[in-house]
Amino acid sequence: MSISSLPAEGTTHASATSTSVHEERKRQSRLSLAMVSPSVLVLLAWMAVPLAMTLYFSLIRYNLLYPGDNEFVGLENFTFFLTDEGFTAGMTNTLLLVCSVLLISVVVGTLIAVLVDTPFWGRGIVRVLLISPFFIMPTVSALVWKNLLLHPVSGVFAAVWRFFGAEPIDWFSTYPMEAIILIVSWQWVPFAVLLLMTAMQSLDQEQKDAARLDGAGPIAIFWHITLPHLARPIAVVVMIETIFLLSIFAEIFTTTGGGPGYETTNLAYLIYSQALLQFDVGLASAGGLVAVLLANVAAFILIRMIGKNLTDKA
Repeated sequence: MSISSLPAEGTTHASATSTSVHEERKRQSRLSLAMVSPSVLVLLAWMAVPLAMTLYFSLIRYNLLYPGDNEFVGLENFTFFLTDEGFTAGMTNTLLLVCSVLLISVVVGTLIAVLVDTPFWGRGIVRVLLISPFFIMPTVSALVWKNLLLHPVSGVFAAVWRFFGAEPIDWFSTYPMEAIILIVSWQWVPFAVLLLMTAMQSLDQEQKDAARLDGAGPIAIFWHITLPHLARPIAVVVMIETIFLLSIFAEIFTTTGGGPGYETTNLAYLIYSQALLQFDVGLASAGGLVAVLLANVAAFILIRMIGKNLTDKA
């Protein structure tokens, strides 16, 4: 009798242990949820409240010059923003700026990272100098370029032009978008150099030595060994820089003010001009939501592409 009852007692003990473990896990889960909830609520309020207000303002006619007129207009602000000539110019300039800076950053950053990977005297100082422009505030950088380098009378470029007997160029009047691209590239090339230079440290030197013994030249080593090794860091550079370049504002505001005309107006500056120069909060809110949507679409596509690339490489 006692022997036959042993399995039942063992089963009861195991069931009690399982119940105890389950209750302990539930208690820990509730405790973890209680500890995380304040930060989650703050984050949701930080993001949801401004987004909800922006959505609300985008659906009404709200101009600071006529504060009493808050008529509900539905999608009228979105329609006006998307059909305005400023949107076409802003979208075109945004894509041109992003693509140009990305191309310059990746190409120049890769070449510089490969060059400074070779040991030479003073390499540490050179590396610090190469990445230092990235830590300069955009407004300060734009002022330096505008008043000290690209100024048509007292700028360094003007002095070089006159030294060779050429007429100095007023960059911000003749080539405004090219000047903006130059300034922004000068800021973001060091970021690419920093990531790619760090990635070069993990490159297998024995593989390069073996390629040299097999008769491979510098170009072949770069194309078949170095560049494939830098594929993932380059993808990260493209993703991060794209997200930030979509919202470039300080350089344009400080140098050209979006002009002449719409020559250097991107989406960020267009939204600023509608909100704080034309005082049309409803239209600017609609533009802000459009810009947020475009940025999220771009980020989603880039993340999917990079994720697929990393999976294929693995």
